[in-house]
Amino acid sequence: MRFLYTPVIPPFGGAGQNESVIADLMAELGSRGGERVSAEGFEDPAPLVYVMATGGTERTLLDLQARRSVFRAGEPVVLVAHPGNNSLPASLEVLARLQQDGVPGRIVFVRGPQDEAGLATLEAAIADVTVRMRLLDTRVGLVGEPSDWLVASSPDADVVRETWGPTVIAIGMDELEAEIDAVSAETVEAGVASLSGDSTGCVEPTPGDLADVARVTSAMEALVERYDLDAVSLRCFDLLVSRETTGCFALSALTDAGVMAGCEGDLVSTVGMLWANLLTGELPWMANPSELDETADTLKLAHCTIARGMLERYRLRSHFESGQGVGIQGDLPLGPVTVLRIGGAEMEALWLAEGEIVARGDAENLCRTQVDIALTDGAVSDLLHTPLGNHIVMIRGHHAAHLADWWDTML
Repeated sequence: MRFLYTPVIPPFGGAGQNESVIADLMAELGSRGGERVSAEGFEDPAPLVYVMATGGTERTLLDLQARRSVFRAGEPVVLVAHPGNNSLPASLEVLARLQQDGVPGRIVFVRGPQDEAGLATLEAAIADVTVRMRLLDTRVGLVGEPSDWLVASSPDADVVRETWGPTVIAIGMDELEAEIDAVSAETVEAGVASLSGDSTGCVEPTPGDLADVARVTSAMEALVERYDLDAVSLRCFDLLVSRETTGCFALSALTDAGVMAGCEGDLVSTVGMLWANLLTGELPWMANPSELDETADTLKLAHCTIARGMLERYRLRSHFESGQGVGIQGDLPLGPVTVLRIGGAEMEALWLAEGEIVARGDAENLCRTQVDIALTDGAVSDLLHTPLGNHIVMIRGHHAAHLADWWDTML
């Protein structure tokens, strides 16, 4: 990956107090995509790494960071420390000051140009910075208001922006309705083929139901293109009243296409989906925690929409709560997963756990796609004692350590 680096040296000279002590390390950074810059090149948007050459560099680093923040406000600081010349003590002191000032950051200790583990950690830190800056540049569409029952999950757009970075774009349901009405018959036909082509069956939905959700999908895709959205959340239950249809398939299709899509106007969970996807590359699932067992540390998740790219197979069902429209009843692979929930008045809290999908369900009194998760790290009791809200985000694989490290140092 391309990144920038700049050596940090003290204002005084002398033996062991200049950049020559990190010459070999800088050469290795250059071979890995690094480009050396001075403060005059700080407007370059590529991630920036400070290489702390020696001690006595704390004030110099603060001055450099003040210059960089003019161009890249909100960028976490990555400091590279090495074993000699009081590099590590200086790094500890200055990061402590930056954190006191509300600037997030991380120290990466690299023993030298042959330290593959340290250099791999540095590359991971650079990737984490990239995710943070991506979040600051993303646009999340909110189609309609959050559903009325999301009393703990309806942050103001300013909160989303200030804590996590994305800009929230408000889009009225009337605009979606107009787009639905404008969908052509040819587009509906293609949408129905896409919807049903890989399914293993269709239980309740009629051909008319399939056509209706194809219209909603095309309309949502049009809004995503019009507003250049990276993610979207839809007040989907309104469609049950106005159209007797659902947004379940539209949200599934958008997530599969790389636009993270949440339901019920839940911005909190949509940001969680976006974050998890950017950081791990995994497709996320937003679901209801329908059942749990504190003794066994197990959790059942269920929802009527899920990205089909996560599934081994699926069939088309009605939306559970209403019996209308089209929901997705899918089979997720058994195996490791990570589950998370963002919350708090300022979206400043996080519940994070890992486990294994140990069973899939088909209960008729729950949303259509269902899994049982046995936690191996984390506690379901937290959901009862200090809940952060309803929906849980799940991704495949064990990623809790990476997510927690990012949360602690990049936000």
